[in-house]
Amino acid sequence: MPMNWLITGADGFIGRALSQRLLAQKGPEAAGAAPRLTLLDLAFEGPEPASVRRITGSIADPKVIAEAFAAPVDVVFHLASIPGGMAEQKYELAREVNLDATLALLEAARTQALATSKPLTFVFASTIAVLGAPLPPEVDDATPLRPKLSYGAHKLIGEILLEDFNRRGWLRGRAVRLPGIVARPPQRTGQLSAFLSDIIRELSAGRTYACPVAAGSTTWLMSLPCVLDNLLHAASLSEAACRDSRIWTLPALRMSMAQLVEAIAEVHGSEVLRRVSYGSNPELEANFGRYPPLHTPAAEAAGFRHDGDLATLVRRALSPVD
Repeated sequence: MPMNWLITGADGFIGRALSQRLLAQKGPEAAGAAPRLTLLDLAFEGPEPASVRRITGSIADPKVIAEAFAAPVDVVFHLASIPGGMAEQKYELAREVNLDATLALLEAARTQALATSKPLTFVFASTIAVLGAPLPPEVDDATPLRPKLSYGAHKLIGEILLEDFNRRGWLRGRAVRLPGIVARPPQRTGQLSAFLSDIIRELSAGRTYACPVAAGSTTWLMSLPCVLDNLLHAASLSEAACRDSRIWTLPALRMSMAQLVEAIAEVHGSEVLRRVSYGSNPELEANFGRYPPLHTPAAEAAGFRHDGDLATLVRRALSPVD
């Protein structure tokens, strides 16, 4: 019998791509019978595919979560959130979606486990924002978590709750801390890091781009196809593989903005170098431009991977979901 996989935030940037990947049955995690998908978001575009159940509404609405769990759920990908900039501006909304709804979703998983004695797999999309800023000279698996934005604080609380529900046997929890994911479409999502996608998209399309941070500003990035690989890998891990850890800061490529531009030029031609200029936005640089070397041995030992090199990241960032 096909498994029932629930994706929250299913019409978002990552959610749409994850749904497409699963429907295409790509990757060993989705081999065999295609999973039945339950997709939850505020709205959806286009016709509803076969083997998909769409639920339109806010994840902060208990009735919506109850509808999502009307049929037993085997795997949850919890992607829905109010991200950084918007979470700072809209405290009540961010609390409802990032905190209250996450707890309600965990409670729904608990209720199902108590009724069926079969805990589901719960993949929680966390964020490197739990690390806070400024970061130490190097970041590794022992780096203290000191979030400085509400979004990071909410995600850290979600991680703690996930571990507690897992400890009690109510679910099989896995959390992955996502770096910057590129290249996002040009939409107003409230993400302060949007320029990291804009620079790839604009320069790759032959347009000029005024980068708001200095050329030497450093960041961590991952392409959309790569994050899909890692989310599906998290869902496929055995409990034995999660014995030492079930919360991972994902491997990511570290680069300066100048190095990223050079990689875009490697893929799209040297004229790219003449179409970029750099500014210096202190707020953006403080939050997204001072990332130190990143060491993720726990995630790598568990089989999580980055894009490999910058040119590959640039190519995959703008390619159709693979």
